[in-house]
Parts: sequence; structure tokens; C-alpha cells
Amino acid sequence: MLQNQGREMMIVTSGAVAFGKQRLRHEILLSQSVRQALHSGHSQLKDMSVPVLEARACAAAGQSGLMALYEAMFTQYSTCTAQVLVTNLDFHDDQKRQNLNSTLQELLRMNIVPIINTNDAVVPPPEPNSDLQGVISIKDNDSLAARLAVEMKADLLIALSDVEGLYNSPPGTDDAKLIDIFYPGDQQSITYGTKSRVGIGGMEAKVKAALWALQGGTSVVIANGTNPKVTGHVITDIVEGKKVGTFFSEIKPAGPSVEEQTEMARNSGRTLASLHPDQRSEIICHLADLLTERKEDILAANKMDMDLAVSAGHLPSAMLKRLSLSPAKLNSLAIGLRQIAVSAQDSVGRVLRRTRVAHNLELEQITVPIGLLLVIFEARPDCLPQVSALSIASGNALLLKGGKEASSTNRVLHQLTQEALSLHGVSQAVQLVSTREEVEDLCRLDKMIDLIIPRGSSQLVRDIQRAAKGIPVLGHSEGICHVYVDADASADKVMKIVRDSKCDYPAACNAMETLLVHRDILRTPLFDQIIDLLRTERVKIHAGPRFASYLTFSPSEAKSLRTEYGDLECCMEVVDSMQEAVDHIHKYGSSHTDVIITDNEDTAEQFLQQLDSACVFWNASSRFADGYRFGLGAEVGISTARIHARGPVGLEGLLTTKWVLRGDGHTAADFSEHGNMKYLHENLPVGQSLAGQRDSN
Repeated sequence: MLQNQGREMMIVTSGAVAFGKQRLRHEILLSQSVRQALHSGHSQLKDMSVPVLEARACAAAGQSGLMALYEAMFTQYSTCTAQVLVTNLDFHDDQKRQNLNSTLQELLRMNIVPIINTNDAVVPPPEPNSDLQGVISIKDNDSLAARLAVEMKADLLIALSDVEGLYNSPPGTDDAKLIDIFYPGDQQSITYGTKSRVGIGGMEAKVKAALWALQGGTSVVIANGTNPKVTGHVITDIVEGKKVGTFFSEIKPAGPSVEEQTEMARNSGRTLASLHPDQRSEIICHLADLLTERKEDILAANKMDMDLAVSAGHLPSAMLKRLSLSPAKLNSLAIGLRQIAVSAQDSVGRVLRRTRVAHNLELEQITVPIGLLLVIFEARPDCLPQVSALSIASGNALLLKGGKEASSTNRVLHQLTQEALSLHGVSQAVQLVSTREEVEDLCRLDKMIDLIIPRGSSQLVRDIQRAAKGIPVLGHSEGICHVYVDADASADKVMKIVRDSKCDYPAACNAMETLLVHRDILRTPLFDQIIDLLRTERVKIHAGPRFASYLTFSPSEAKSLRTEYGDLECCMEVVDSMQEAVDHIHKYGSSHTDVIITDNEDTAEQFLQQLDSACVFWNASSRFADGYRFGLGAEVGISTARIHARGPVGLEGLLTTKWVLRGDGHTAADFSEHGNMKYLHENLPVGQSLAGQRDSN
């Protein structure tokens, strides 16, 4: 595929010895069986042993089979190949080296893929420590590939192995970690294992060859090439610059890698979780104070981001509104943070259930932090202090990945967050990823990240849900919120709720996207008022198919009834009943927030019971689906998931539980038919401490 894209490709391969060994073994067995059959007159064959096969003979017999395989595969893609056999001497002799270079250049010019291998039929055994004057000698495929890459001035050398890349210790050991980027100075920190099971070299040989090629000006990646289903993707992903395997680089960045940041956050987060609730509250209050005390610094950084975004001209108006900060917005953030600080007093370690299982055997279910959260947010810098405060209150470590549009604002807000955390020595518990990590790369950290929370467009959420194969994702992919105007709705409530739901903040995920109207309201003064309101507010109406059928001159027909406009636009559709409205929402909604406007209590209760959205409102704007308005202080997002947390997710949604059992030498055998103890399973009041309960006993 890369060849057909116009790239110049070369392959260094082994396999001739293996091909030849199989072929010669078959020939020897066949020859022995024929001779024995002739000698014994077709009597029963005796055990036949295959002699030890000489490697050079195997190579000579296997070269044709190896090339036949490559030619058969490449011919399917109309690509021509050519075999080139080399030895160490071909690189030591200047004339031979020039001839080799000229041959390869000519093949590449004719769009032919050279398939290169050592001429194992004549090559002498490799000599240890045979590298001379800084020039690598040809001992295996790795050293041959490195030598060719430098000789041909290749842009990239991909060395395929039977492991994912280079590890800091032998793969499979308990503490082995994949190294994403390897620097020449880090070589002393590596412990090598045994040689590869698919070649004559090992990882040490690959690293040595890679470093030599890197020094010669060729980029190098070591990756896994043993899985036939993904190896093709591995090669193209590397060429596209994705984080696959181990990339060798001579330049080490000044800051920590994202893996190191994750490790620091996790370790510091455990200390944060062990702090007294008063200490966590103090950190959050200090952060709230810093938001108002340093507002000039924050707003100056935000102005830089806004100026860049406006001059670039690629951000829609809805995202520009999210990017912008103001003194009023900062004051509102500070108020929300102080609410969170109060909630932090009884969040972590709260006893939810207490049971006396048996005499002197007591069980508690208590709240604990989830662990390490990864929050990915787009151009919304106000998200950073909100999420940081909620993470601090719940004792969770936090890894933040903000949009590049708000990089200056995020940097200042993160510095303030770390300053507040330093009050109690946990400044590393909240980390801001500033490197150009792709979402897919962050989602690979499944052994360290416990929960991903995306804050942004539906496309961002879908991308993360697709990439996070092993990590739970909390959020919603779309905010398709409905407002249903019932036949028994009062005009005053309709006008207020429709205006607020659509026009207060059209870019919000809790803004109305579809207005459902009962059929009896059509051609009434209330219907005319609704249309006039939307026109006055410059809301573009997209008619649903049924609504369009009632009109002689209808607005533009909606392309889809499942659209999140995020702007002053909405879909309008007609339904015959409350039940039809519910059915419509179930079919086209996103289970986010849906509203009924009616004065009929029975109709409202049926709507509230039947609809299974995360938030269902009666005579209230959809904009109430917000953590701050719910009294949660702030929210990390709105979840439409069916498990864990649903709706606006505040502090409670960032906690899980663990079971604590306190006994006195109890064993399961004590409760068997031969034991002397019986289960009590007596529920105890959660407000009473275990110590007090024991004293009363």
C-alpha cells in the first residue's frame, strides 16, 4: 500500500534457512523411504532419522522458496520485487558498496521493491565484537537493515519484533513497562532478556542497530510484527506518526512524558485521598480565592487565546463563547468551588451500610475515590478548575487534556490548581498534558487510568468511546433535548420555557434541539405566539415531516430528526398525544434531558414515569440539567449511561465503594455445619461508629 502511495520501500527479510530446512528435510525423508522400500521389498519401514542439516545448504535450497512466496504476495498488488543478496564484504569494499547502492537506487526508480537478505549460502559465521571504527558489521537482519538504512539515507527504519517494542526489563516480568520513546542516554537503564524466538538476534541487537542507524540520520521504530491481523496497520500507523512501539529519538523533551505524568498523578493522588476532609476543603477554598485574586492573569491569558482563535477564524461562534472567560464567569466559578468544598467534608470514607455479620464480625460499605481520572475537554477552560475541585473533593488523581485553543488559559489555571494543592504537599495530583498526545495514545494507558470523562463535541465523545477499549467512559455523545408542548399547556409557561431552553445558551448540551407540539395547538393563538417567539429570537426552524405536511409554505425540512444543532436552530414536529411524544423521544432522542409543558398532572406524571432519559422535567426549562443548578457545586459532565452515574455528575459520581470487614480471628469454617457460629446479618445504624457500638456491647 505504501509503495503504491509513491513511497520508496525496501524489505530486509530472513527465512531462507527455514524454507530450505523444511525442503531438505522433506527430500531426505522421501529419499530414505524410497531406498528402504526398494531394499526391503516394500516391507515395514524402520525408524528414519534426519541428519543435522548444514545452515548454508539450507539457505541455498530455501532462497527460491522465500522469493516465490514474496513474488506471489506482491503480484496480487501489481508490485514487482527483486532479490538482492549481500555479505559483510559487500559493505567493506568501496566498489561493491557503490554497486549495491546503484542497484538499489535503480530498482527504486523503477518502482520495484528490493527484498534484501544476507547470502547465507556463502557468508561466514558472525564474529563477536567485529564492529570496526564505528561501523556496524552485518551479524543479523537488524544490523543489515541499519547498515542499509544509513547507506541509502532512508527516512525511516521499522524493525519488527515478537514484542510490542522495547521494555525497561524483559517483557512478561512484573514491572516491565513499554518505552514509547527511547533516548541514547537511557541505554544503561534497560535490562535485556533472551534473544528473539523469531530470529538470530535479540532485543539487545535491535537496540544496538537502531542506535547506530539513528546516529546515521535515520529514524527508527521497533514494533510487533507477529500478528498477521494487525501488522499491516502497525506499519501504516507508524508511517502516519501514531504512537506504536518504541520510537528512537536523539532529542529528549524538557518536561515529563505523559506516562511519567500519569505515574506522578497516581502516586500523589493516593496521598490526596488519605488527607483529612478539612484539608481537601481548604485546598478547594484556596483555589476559589486564587480565581478571583489572580483574575487579571487569567483574563490576560484568555485574551491571548481568544485573539488567536478569532484571527485563525476556524472556530464556530458556539466554541468561541465557551472559550471566553469574564470576571463574572470567574466569580461564578469561585462560588461553585466553595459549594464543592462544603460537600467535600463528608464525601470520602462515608459509611453507606453497616452490618453485624456475626458476633464480633462487622461489615461496612464505605465511599472511596475511583482512582485516576482522565478528563479530555475542548475549548472550555472553565472546565479545568471545576473538574479539579471535584477531583480534589473526591480524593481522585486527575490527568487533564485540554484543547489547544485554550492552551494559555489552561496553563495559568493549572498553575493555580497546583499552587492550591501544594498547601498539603499534593501538587502533583492534578496533571495537565501539554504534549501533543493523541486521544488514542492516552487511551492506551488502561493499566493506570480508571475512568475517562470527555467534555466536548459529540464527535469527540464518540472518538474516545471508540478508542477507550479497556477504560470506562462517562459521558454522553449527543445532547438531543426535547420540549413537548401538551394540549393542556398554559401559554405563559410555554413562552418562558421554550425561550430559555433554546435561546439562553444554544451551544450547551442541555439546550432544546427539538420542539414537539400537540396537534390540537396547531392554528391556535398559542402556536402563532411560539412561531413569533422563535422568529424574534432568530431561531431557524427545521420542519419535521409531519409538521411540514400541515403547511403550505413550510420552513426547510429537517434532514434528520436526530440532530444536535448547538446553535439558534431547532427541529419542530407535530404529535397526536403525550404517548406519541414519548415514543418519538425514545426513537430520536439521546436520553439526555426532555421536558413536558402541561397543566394536566396525570399527563405529566405519565410522561415522567415512561420516559427513561437521564433528566425528565415538568414545566421547567431543559437548562436546569446542570450540576450547579442541581446544587452539586459543579459537574464533570452529564452522563446518559445506564450504570454508575446518570444525569449531571457531581461529587457523588466520582466515588465508588469498598467493603471493610472487621473480625476477631473468624474463618469460614466457623460457620459450617460443624462450626460453632451462626450468621446474624443484623443491619446497624450507619450514623453510629463501630467503636461506640462495641462499647455498648
